[in-house]
Amino acid sequence: MVQSMNTKIDLTIDATAFTGLADYGTIMIGDKGFEFYNQSDARKFIQIPWDEVQQVVASVMFKGHWIPRYAIKTKKNGTFTFASKKPKLVLRTIRNYVDPANMVQALGMGDVLKRSAKSIIGKISKNK
Repeated sequence: MVQSMNTKIDLTIDATAFTGLADYGTIMIGDKGFEFYNQSDARKFIQIPWDEVQQVVASVMFKGHWIPRYAIKTKKNGTFTFASKKPKLVLRTIRNYVDPANMVQALGMGDVLKRSAKSIIGKISKNK
């Protein structure tokens, strides 16, 4: 069994980690960091200390009424994407430990399309 790095747990909730395939398990948010433990395989776990978190990115839909998933971007190990039953509660609990300026909203579909169109137009005009 994996040892938890937290000494005090603020929130425990069922969640899904998107690491290639979906891994179902439990998220534990505590005083030392963010932890995900897989239900079926004890060897599959994610532990992220708070000082390693660079940014928390939330995918917001319908003007904040629905948050389907959120991602934790770390300084060294990349980005980890999660979905849980009560994402607003999870993000509020994370906000106690991560600077609210580092919690951002993901780009919407329109913004992604605008950026890609600008990029394509820029490449075309640069080649002429």
